[in-house]
Amino acid sequence: MPLILQRLLLSPAAVGVAPRPGAAAAPRALHPAWVVVFISVWLAAACNVPLWREVAQLPGHGSLRGWIFAAAFLVIVAAGNAALLSLLAWRLTLKPAAAVLVVMAAFGAYFMLAYGITIDASMLVNVLQTDAHEAADMLSWRMAGTVFALLAPPLVWLYRTPVRRLSTVRQVAHNGALLLGAIAVIVVCLLMVFQDFASTMRNHTKLRYLINPLNSVYALGNIATRPLRIDGSKLLPLGRDAQLGASYAGQKAPPLLVLVLGETGRSGNFGLNGYARDTTPLLSARTDLVSARNAWSCGTSTAASVPCMFSHLGRTGYEARAANFESLIDVLHHAGLAVLWVDNQSGCKGVCDRVSNDINTSALKDPALCATRGECLDRIMLKDLDAHVAALPAEQRRRGTVVVLHQLGSHGPAYSKRSSPELKKFLPECASTALQECERQQVVNAYDNSIRETDVFLDSVLKWLSTRSDQPEAAMIYVADHGESLGENNIYLHGLPYAIAPDVQKHVPWLTWLSPAMQSRSSLPTGCLQQDLAQRRITHDNYFHSVLGLMDVTTGAYNPDLDMFTACRNKSQSMAAAASAGSRL
Repeated sequence: MPLILQRLLLSPAAVGVAPRPGAAAAPRALHPAWVVVFISVWLAAACNVPLWREVAQLPGHGSLRGWIFAAAFLVIVAAGNAALLSLLAWRLTLKPAAAVLVVMAAFGAYFMLAYGITIDASMLVNVLQTDAHEAADMLSWRMAGTVFALLAPPLVWLYRTPVRRLSTVRQVAHNGALLLGAIAVIVVCLLMVFQDFASTMRNHTKLRYLINPLNSVYALGNIATRPLRIDGSKLLPLGRDAQLGASYAGQKAPPLLVLVLGETGRSGNFGLNGYARDTTPLLSARTDLVSARNAWSCGTSTAASVPCMFSHLGRTGYEARAANFESLIDVLHHAGLAVLWVDNQSGCKGVCDRVSNDINTSALKDPALCATRGECLDRIMLKDLDAHVAALPAEQRRRGTVVVLHQLGSHGPAYSKRSSPELKKFLPECASTALQECERQQVVNAYDNSIRETDVFLDSVLKWLSTRSDQPEAAMIYVADHGESLGENNIYLHGLPYAIAPDVQKHVPWLTWLSPAMQSRSSLPTGCLQQDLAQRRITHDNYFHSVLGLMDVTTGAYNPDLDMFTACRNKSQSMAAAASAGSRL
């Protein structure tokens, strides 16, 4: 792309170099305004197929009024692109800026068309944080063909078309006139269809995130100005008053908690949550698991959900925050517990940055579990886990240990790579990353096979905990960061803005397991939890406080009202107190 931009900028036609004698006459130089108009129309029409496909599904589209609305909307989008380009329509910036917008629009159009996604700031954060393996999973010939078809014609046209040079004064005047003209066109068109436009934007919020490439430009501006809204230069302390509670006094063995941070888990596709398919045979066979079937995420992407769920602010407070705070991991460390983070994903999104005990599986090798371009199945995280725990500071381990296992889970679109061959029960499965090329049932099959892999992994974690005879007071909490769309309404993957995202992107599985010794220590009988959490609505807002409550960490940051274990703990303690009082009588 830098070479293309360089050629666009330095081509003879662009800078006005006269052709050699005898050479074919150069094309007639165009006024910069015409370049803006042509590129704006191309962006509005060719690169906004996902938008116009959505508009075509609006009620009343086939009527004359519907066609007038669609035409006015098209002109508004084109004028919006022209207004943006008018700010960049200078001799040295017009062609490069137009080329960049074309490239952005081509890629944006493909992903919105192929996966039914929308583009906002959180989606671009996901893109910026995508690692090489995740990016490679998105590549396909369909992607190359679509992007080439959308960007080749305007880029070739830009390269071959000379632009008339204007004096500085005339350039300023013409750019200003172009900007005002574009705004005037927008205003006139809005007045023509204002009632329909206002109603549509209010009732079909998704449309505003499909206006390409203005959606990407707005999102980039939002990201670029975030430092002005959030002071990222200073990390505010949290839980520095954290202390270990009464359960640690004279303890015979330190507690061990494993937090499994799931990836792309749909609650409705877990067999033990009532799914028609037996995707969790090992977990379903257990009677000591607590499944919260009405659990909801605080985001629709890893980049949004992970920092949010490890924050004390909750979803609303996290989205509105004006400063950065330390995370749950920091508070556990402040309390004096040993903390280990093992990552089989693209990082901890900042929540474990202050803890030096973190391991990334990219450095691990296992032919059976790491057969795909360096990516490993989640069971790799259990390899040498005993040794990693033993390497934690001894003084902290004597108090207690928290291990976080960050899954690759069911990360798409390469679902078929997320399960081992022996676990592929549901066939045929979609082996393509261009999910729209497969029948929807094949996509579901591949996804469900990845849940079977998670079933084996979680069962292996529970077995590992059972082998820790030196730490019988053990527990596991598994919760996914977000859900996933598998083709419902032609939407795939995840990351839609929370307000318009379908429930399948927000409804997540949440499992809890407590050993008998941990149940006694924490006053949390599994039977009570199974009954209390079966249908009660909980969210990621509860995660921070529930972990602190389970580990008996006292701090001003802890809110017992958001601890999902509070009800059963209070009930159990009340019954114990009544029984003790009765025995004294």
